[in-house]
Amino acid sequence: MTDLTKSPADTVPAGPMVKAEAVHKSYGLVEVLKGIDLEVKQGEVFCLVGPSGSGKSTFLRCINHLEKVNAGRLWVDGELVGYRQKGDKLYELRDREVAMKRRDIGMVFQRFNLFPHMTAIENVIEAPVQVKGESKGDARERAMALLERVGLADKAKNYPSQLSGGQQQRVAIARALAMKPKLMLFDEPTSALDPELVGDVLDVMRGLAEEGMTMIVVTHEMGFAREVGDALVFMDGGVVVESGNPREVLTNPQHERTRAFLSKVL
Repeated sequence: MTDLTKSPADTVPAGPMVKAEAVHKSYGLVEVLKGIDLEVKQGEVFCLVGPSGSGKSTFLRCINHLEKVNAGRLWVDGELVGYRQKGDKLYELRDREVAMKRRDIGMVFQRFNLFPHMTAIENVIEAPVQVKGESKGDARERAMALLERVGLADKAKNYPSQLSGGQQQRVAIARALAMKPKLMLFDEPTSALDPELVGDVLDVMRGLAEEGMTMIVVTHEMGFAREVGDALVFMDGGVVVESGNPREVLTNPQHERTRAFLSKVL
């Protein structure tokens, strides 16, 4: 169906899944993002690394308009995020329009954010049924397939309180996948987990990468970035300090700030 609200100014030529141009974000007088420029290709695993407070998570939240940018432009799959452009002016989309676009972007948070009063399978089917209007039967069938995919088919009827942190995070991934997103955002998905639970979550993410899912991953797991990542950006102080092939950046960083950071985490 043609979107009659879309103007030519809302699009960029087909190519990158995510494109950021001079993205700025401030909270009061505190400037968190100071002009981010980057591109994420279709099917790419794009890793964002850097110290706490560098703006990584804020940038991730801007991509699906959970945070509004103060300046610059963000596109996802050729469409402006959160705004419509007419002439030289930007007009913010209505909440309903933002929600419609956000359906195509899956996000996995640090703290799982599962509904505690729902079982694992109920968490997974909630959005397809309530947001997309799918039948409960169809949603449940696909939810079981997704839980099996993340190794938790036997936990379908368990509540979050009956699951380990790693299991809850894998349910959260299944929940995001249930909306059939074209882009997955991961905000430090293993940082809240006990070390022995990290591997299962990373294995699920590796599987998604192998299937060609476009992923932006804020992470401190440098091994994952090196093995699975196609591109890596090191951020500090709200700017991109260094970017490139993960193996090259992690092995031979060119910037002194990158070297100092990696010396503490590798």
